[in-house]
Amino acid sequence: MTQYLWLIPLLPFLGVVVNAVLGPRAPKGLTTAVGVGFPGLSLVVALGALWQYATQLHPAAVEQVIYTWVGGETSIRVAFLLDPLSAVMLFVVTFVGFWIHVYSVGYMGPEADHYSYQRYFVYLNLFMTSMLLLVLGNNFLVMFVGWEGVGLCSYLLIGYYYDQDVPAQAGRKAFIVNRIGDFAFLVGMFALFAKFGSLDYSAVFGAISDNPALVTGDYAFGLSFASFVTLCFFIGATGKSAQIPLYVWLPDAMAGPTPVSALIHAATMVTAGVYMVVRTNVLYQLAPGVSLLVAGVGAATALLAATIGIAQNDIKKVLAYSTVSQLGYMFLAAGLGAYSAAIFHLGTHAFFKALLFLGSGAVIHAMSGEQDMRSMGGLRKWMPVTAWTFGIAALSISGIPFFAGFFSKDEILAAAATQGHWVLWAVGLFTAGLTAFYMFRAVFMTFGGQFRGTEEQKHHLHEAPAVMTLPLVVLAVGAVGAGWVGISKVLTPGHDWNWIHHWLEPVIAQVGGEAAHGGEGAAEAAHHLSLGVEWSLIAVAIVTAVVGILVARSFYGAGRGLVAGEDVLAGRLGGFYRVLSHKYWVDEIYGKLVIKPLAALSRGFFKVVDGWIIDGFLHTAAFLAELGGDLGRFTTTGNARNYVLYFFVGIVILLGWIVF
Repeated sequence: MTQYLWLIPLLPFLGVVVNAVLGPRAPKGLTTAVGVGFPGLSLVVALGALWQYATQLHPAAVEQVIYTWVGGETSIRVAFLLDPLSAVMLFVVTFVGFWIHVYSVGYMGPEADHYSYQRYFVYLNLFMTSMLLLVLGNNFLVMFVGWEGVGLCSYLLIGYYYDQDVPAQAGRKAFIVNRIGDFAFLVGMFALFAKFGSLDYSAVFGAISDNPALVTGDYAFGLSFASFVTLCFFIGATGKSAQIPLYVWLPDAMAGPTPVSALIHAATMVTAGVYMVVRTNVLYQLAPGVSLLVAGVGAATALLAATIGIAQNDIKKVLAYSTVSQLGYMFLAAGLGAYSAAIFHLGTHAFFKALLFLGSGAVIHAMSGEQDMRSMGGLRKWMPVTAWTFGIAALSISGIPFFAGFFSKDEILAAAATQGHWVLWAVGLFTAGLTAFYMFRAVFMTFGGQFRGTEEQKHHLHEAPAVMTLPLVVLAVGAVGAGWVGISKVLTPGHDWNWIHHWLEPVIAQVGGEAAHGGEGAAEAAHHLSLGVEWSLIAVAIVTAVVGILVARSFYGAGRGLVAGEDVLAGRLGGFYRVLSHKYWVDEIYGKLVIKPLAALSRGFFKVVDGWIIDGFLHTAAFLAELGGDLGRFTTTGNARNYVLYFFVGIVILLGWIVF
């Protein structure tokens, strides 16, 4: 099956082509069969390839060259790579992505006209194709094609309701913000190509592993080559994976359909930056300063987004800021050199976050489009499957023992503690408590207490159809079971059942034969905490999560939380609640400090260059041409003797030019 890697991205692309050719007049059932069937076939091929790889080929890498893109001395190939890292990403993208496609049939069918339904699946299949190119490419250029592809598709899907102002603006915002990060990514890629003459992972990383001195000397702006390139790549990742300062597009992306939010925020686009950092870990290990910056930005983003999340009333906005916060956790791990922990949390997050978004979609579907949690309440009575699965996802993201999120979060916090980064550990711990609070705030406001909506909404309340609840149940299993592939040694004395850690070991570079500063080998070397301290840290994390849930219950349980339509939390936090509800006015600050000055500069530039220089030159040239014509008109007399004179004068001038 590994011989058919090329089929995995090709099949969803065939779905794009077939649905685009069939057009909006094709039967709706045919559109559904194509839009869901081709990603389903891609999943089947992927599972077959993964089974063969896991049972026969791991840890070796499988490389499949499709064709030579650029020939000659600097050959660039379109080729696919299946190794331990791309295998994990391949499973997450195809499995979670497929169930989101299935869910979309029930969610999008009633609310979209047939043309929109067909267009939706064309975009969704193209999104899957782009993400598969990104994770399967064996070089930076193929990765970048997928990187740009998911950026384009996010613009198309976020702005799916293009006839409405907010989705159209949100789509443009996502596209523009991502272009900022993508420019830096390109600069880093150009630097690599100039240095190594190749963009293949094996060529670049192999040369660095053999001779780390190639990238540790001074390069530009007082940075080593490794630091310069990793900084460029990380700026790209802050755009794609929504980290400070380029996170602002992701909350607005909620303007798109809810299944799109699940696909973008759980299994695909936003995880691209984390994947890219882990893929280039050989460079990050040789740039400890940049790695620490990655960890710091990740921790700051996790905390910032979590604080904003506690004051949001739109159920999708709560989940959006939760995504930003959890991505911060992943970058915290990657910056600390705990690359396996970062990918582990990426995998568990894909299950519980997709489940949360799809659960919120079922709620919105039942509430006839209502997204404000203040107008919900008591929905557990009408939507038991949605309520239970949403609750499982909330327990998982909160880090409650035996759920998937507990294992991956614990590994990230352990990485900070064992390396002595206690400030980062404290930020991660506090963020975990906030996460438990705002997630169960959402649970209690949505499913607990009495219904607070209108009678008309109450009349239409119902459980989602089976095509929507089945993906919820499947993802709920993953939200519990996905964590058991990475059980910490502390939890299993005398045994080592951390399967995900061992699976990814071959792609975590050991630069120069030893783990560089910041790598996972260094983390192991710094492991000096006693077993009692480690158990104490785990207990503190569990208690913090439980306290977060209990505080949420004290505020919002049993129908509490809203008095005369006002959130009681607002009274407790006072003015700080207003700051949080307005998201620290970051968008407004960007508007005044960045957007308005840039717009004014653009208008001034346009006025000077286009108005004065270009238009001025053209107007002057036109005037001179007109003046020449007017002057020449007086010589056109119609008298033959004058024309003979002009001819004679011309001959004299020509002879004079030849002679002299």
